[in-house]
Amino acid sequence: MTAGHDERVVRELVGAHGQTYAEEAGIRLKDTPQPLYRLLVLAHLLSARIRGSIAVATARALDEAGLGDPRRMADADWQERVDALGRGGYRRYDERTATQLGDGAELLLDRWGGDLRRLREEADGDPSELRRLLQEFPGVGPAGADIFLREVQRVWPEVAPCIDRKALQGAGRLGLPEDAGRLLELAGGTQPAVLAAALVRAAVDEETVRDSLERAG
Repeated sequence: MTAGHDERVVRELVGAHGQTYAEEAGIRLKDTPQPLYRLLVLAHLLSARIRGSIAVATARALDEAGLGDPRRMADADWQERVDALGRGGYRRYDERTATQLGDGAELLLDRWGGDLRRLREEADGDPSELRRLLQEFPGVGPAGADIFLREVQRVWPEVAPCIDRKALQGAGRLGLPEDAGRLLELAGGTQPAVLAAALVRAAVDEETVRDSLERAG
């Protein structure tokens, strides 16, 4: 492909599919405790082998149930968490996830005072250390940590640019260079979090690939 065509593909991809998963879940991401916690829960849910739309709906259901901060999540009983997960459609993993969310909220409260900014301070600006610390939360493995970092780079600039393996996989499916630096060049002034989200959508959804390529011509 020519550079001009690659630029058109990126432009059309971002224009039509550049919504971050936090935005889709109704999270107004800011560097404050509650949105950051909601993002952590969303990353946990998205990392399971389940459709992204279900994970997003479940994140909304948990918030609507009043479980959008770690204290309320920890204080809720296990059945409350199971019921909220079920309302979002997250039934395959609901019992295990209900336990993990409760344990993770307790960890966040006990170790970082319920504030992920303190975890950030502990990492001292090192994205690798952030990734390691995030994986201490039950149910948040490498995939979950990557999801959190892709999205949080919007408000934690030391993480940016974060164009991870899943995003590069999406680039490959679109016939784009699987190189983060080149993709950022093609995207111009697009925020890295938005570009990464669009590329991930291409990685997991064939229709996103077809639509973007058709739009680019």
